[in-house]
Amino acid sequence: NQVLEMFDHAYSNYMEHAYPADELMPLTCRGRVRGQEPSRGDVDDALGKFSLTLIDTLDTLVVLNKTKEFEEAVKKVIKDVNLDNDIVVSVFETNIRVLGGLLGGHSVAIMLKEKGEYMQWYNGELLHMAKELGYKLLPAFNTTSGLPYPRVNLKFGVRHPEARTGTETDTCTACAGTLILEFAALSRFTGTSIFEEYARKALDFIWEKRQRSSNLVGVTINIHTGDWVRKDSGVGAGIDSYYEYLLKAYVLLGDDSFLERFNTHYDAIMRYISQPPLLLDVHIHKPMLNARTWMDSLLAFFPGLQVLKGDIRPAIETHEMLYQVIKKHNFLPEAFTTDFRVHWAQHPLRPEFAESTYFLYKATGDPYYLEVGKTLIENLNKYARVPCGFAAMKDVRTGSHEDRMDSFFLAEMFKYLYLLFADKEDMIFDIEDYIFTTEAHLLPLWLSTTNQTISKKNTTTEYTELDDSNFDWTCPNTQILFPNDPMFAQSIREPLKNVVDKSCPRGISRAEESLGSGPKPPLRARDFMASNPEHLEILKKMGVSLIHLKDGRVQLVQHAVQAASSLDAEDGLRFMQEMIELSSQQQKEQQLPPRAVQIVSHPFFGRVVLTAGPAQFGMDLSKHKAGTRGFVATIKPYNGCSEITNPEAVKEKIALMQRGQCMFAEKARNIQKAGAIGGIVIDDNEGSSSDTAPLFQMAGDGKNTDDITIPMLFLFNKEGNIILDAIREYESVEVLLSDKAKDRDLEMENMDQKLSENDSHKQNSEEATSASQDVGAVSEEPEEGDSSDVTDPESLSPAHTDSDSISISNQDSYVPGTDEASAPEPACTQGDHQPQEQKTETESNSKVDWDNKVQPMESILADWNEDIEAFEMMEKDEL
Repeated sequence: NQVLEMFDHAYSNYMEHAYPADELMPLTCRGRVRGQEPSRGDVDDALGKFSLTLIDTLDTLVVLNKTKEFEEAVKKVIKDVNLDNDIVVSVFETNIRVLGGLLGGHSVAIMLKEKGEYMQWYNGELLHMAKELGYKLLPAFNTTSGLPYPRVNLKFGVRHPEARTGTETDTCTACAGTLILEFAALSRFTGTSIFEEYARKALDFIWEKRQRSSNLVGVTINIHTGDWVRKDSGVGAGIDSYYEYLLKAYVLLGDDSFLERFNTHYDAIMRYISQPPLLLDVHIHKPMLNARTWMDSLLAFFPGLQVLKGDIRPAIETHEMLYQVIKKHNFLPEAFTTDFRVHWAQHPLRPEFAESTYFLYKATGDPYYLEVGKTLIENLNKYARVPCGFAAMKDVRTGSHEDRMDSFFLAEMFKYLYLLFADKEDMIFDIEDYIFTTEAHLLPLWLSTTNQTISKKNTTTEYTELDDSNFDWTCPNTQILFPNDPMFAQSIREPLKNVVDKSCPRGISRAEESLGSGPKPPLRARDFMASNPEHLEILKKMGVSLIHLKDGRVQLVQHAVQAASSLDAEDGLRFMQEMIELSSQQQKEQQLPPRAVQIVSHPFFGRVVLTAGPAQFGMDLSKHKAGTRGFVATIKPYNGCSEITNPEAVKEKIALMQRGQCMFAEKARNIQKAGAIGGIVIDDNEGSSSDTAPLFQMAGDGKNTDDITIPMLFLFNKEGNIILDAIREYESVEVLLSDKAKDRDLEMENMDQKLSENDSHKQNSEEATSASQDVGAVSEEPEEGDSSDVTDPESLSPAHTDSDSISISNQDSYVPGTDEASAPEPACTQGDHQPQEQKTETESNSKVDWDNKVQPMESILADWNEDIEAFEMMEKDEL
C-alpha cells in the first residue's frame, strides 16, 4: 500500500505539472522541455519531446493494478504523442525507454483485452507507434560494421545535412548491444524481420570483436573499425545491459548461441572481474590488472542477473555489500571506492538495487530481502520525497536535491518494489509469463514461437572452444540451487555485515593492533611520518633516502640498488609512486567538504537543502552535530563591512549579507558583535550557481580568527535567492546550518500538513542545489570593481600550514611536494578525484569528532590503515 501511495504521488505530480513534457522537475513543479532548460549534456539525449515518462510508465500502471489509469494513459499517448520531431536523441535510451515502453504497453493491453473487461477498443495502436519509431531508429544502423550510431534525428535520421548527427565514431558496448529484446519483439509482433536482423548483426559484431584470450569486451568501441576505444571491462556503466541482453535473448528467443556467448562472458567475469563481494573493472588485454579502484552504481543490477543465471552465492555477497553501502549513505552513490567512500556523490533514484533485491527474494524466499525493500521505501520517503514528486539526490553526503525525476524511477523502481511485496492475489496477471527488459518493460514469453523469421544458426562455436563444464542447458531450478535452509543465505551475508564500517573505523587503537603477530604490511605513503624512526628505517631498507632541506621541507630520493632486496626495491618504487600521487592531490585533500543550509520552517520542513561553501574560521559544523538553527534576518548595511545598524533585527538570528567590499572575517566579526548566532554570505555575481561553479572556502584575513565563534557559510547567488524569495513570500524563514542535512521536522510537518498541501504549488522558487566540486580557499579582495574569485594559498589560515613538507625524488629527479600530515582522513563520505566530478575531502590537518572522542591525526591514520589491509591482502591473493 505504501508503494502504491508513493507511485500515486510521483505519477499524479508528473501528470498535473509536467505532462506532456518528457520529465517532471519536482523541485520547481514543472515539466522539463528540451531546449527550454539549461543543457545537461548527454543526459538530455533521452528527451525527444515524446512524453517520455508517460510512455515509460504504461506497463507499470497495469502491474500496480491501475487498469483505469492505464486505459486513460494509452488514449493520451495515442492522441498526443508525436514521434516525428526534429530532435536528436540517444538510440539506446529511445530504444529501452520509448520503444520498450510502447511494446510493454502493447503487451499488457492485448492481455487485458483478452481478459474481456478493459481495453476492448484497443486495436494495436501502440504497436503501430512502436513500428513507426523502429523505422526512425533504423538509419542509425547504416554503418559497415552494423553497430548503430549513438544518436539519431527522429525526423532526418543520420548524416543528413539537417540531422545534426552522424559524425560520431564511437559508441558504448551497452548502447550497441542492448537492442535485441525490443527489436526482436517488434519483429515478432509485426512479422517484419528487419528489426531483429539489425539487432542480431550488432550483437554478432561485438561478439567477434571480444578480446579472445580473456573473452571480455571493452567499454567503448569504434562503430566503423570495431577497434576498442576504452579497453577497461566491468559489469557496470557502458557494458552492463549487453550481458543482460545475451542471457535474456536466450530466454525470450530460445537461441542457444546467445546462451553460449553469455556463459563464455560470465566465466570471464567470474574469473577476472568478480572479487567477492566486489566487482572491479579490469583491462581486457591484462585481465589480472585492475583498471580502477571504484565501482559505479549501475553494477547493482548484476546480482539479479546472477539469479537468472542460477549463481546464487555471489549474488547474495555482492547484494549484501551494496546494501551495507546504502545503510551508510542512505542511497547508493553513483560511484564508491573499494573502501566504500563516496566517489561520485549523486544518486538519481536508480532502480538497479531494487531489481536485484526482487530477484533474490524470488529465488530465496528469504524475508531478509523484504526488510531491505522496506529500508529503500523509508529512505525514499525520508530523503527524496518533495511536494511535487521525488527529487534525485545531488549529494548523498549533504542530502541536497537535484531538480530531476527520471522516467526510469516510475518505470522500474515502483514496479520492482511492488512485485517484491505483492502476493499472487495482488496481481491481475501472471508475471512469470513475461520477461523484463533492462527498463523493466514486459515482453511475453510466447514471442519465442511467433514469427520466427531468423534461422537459428549457431555461429558461436565456429570461433571459440567452449568449456562444457560451464554450461547447464536447463533453466535454473531454485529448489536445487537454493537448499531449503534459511541459514544458507544468512551464512553468506554474515561475514559482510560490517564490511563497510570496518573500512571506516571508529577509533580502534593502532597500538592494540601492533600487539598481534604476523608480518607487517609494506609502509604506505599515506601512513608515512618523517618524524617516526621506524618509518625512516623502513625507507632505508627500501633504498629511499630522506634529505632535510634548508626551507624546512623534506626530499625523498630512491636508489633501487641500495635496497636490501629486490622485493624491498619494489616496495620502495610503489611507495614513491604513491607519494607522488599523494603530493599531486595535496591541495585538494586540504579542503573542507561542503556544508548544508536546510530550510526547516513551513512549508518547506527540511525539504529544501542548499549546498554551501564552508569557512576556515568560526564554528566547525562537523564537530557540532546538531548544527545551528535559527530564523534569518537581512543586515544593514547589506555588505556587513561596517557596524550593523539594525542589531535588534539580527540578535539571536542568522544574518544574511552580500559578498564583497571587505574580508569575510570582517563581516563575521560585525554580525557576531550585533548578536547574530550565524551568518550566510550570498554571492553578488548575478546568476552564479553551484551547478556551474566550484564551491570554495571563505578564508580568513591572515590574522588570528579565534575570536570568531559563530558558523559562517557561503551561498552562490542562485541558492541565496531561494532563501530571499522565501522571506518575501513567508516573512519568517527558519534554517539549519549543518555539515549534512538532518531529518525533516516531522512533528511540525504533521501539525501543518493541510497548510503545507495548500502551499505546495507555491514552491516554484525552490531549487535545492548541491555540488561535489572542489572547495577552494578564496579570500575576499577589498579592491572595488573586482568581483572575480581569487584563489590565494596565502589566504589559508596559519593553522592549515604548520606542518613539515615533503618533496619526492625518484632516481634523483625532484618532484615538489606534500605535507607529511596531509594524507586524506578516513572519512567514509569522501571520494577520489575524477575529471567528471571534482572531489571534496575533509580538512586534512584538523581533528575529527568520532563517537565524541577527539583523536590526533596520527592515531586516525593508524586506525584507518588496519582496515585497508584487508583489501591489500585481497590484492596480494589475487596476484
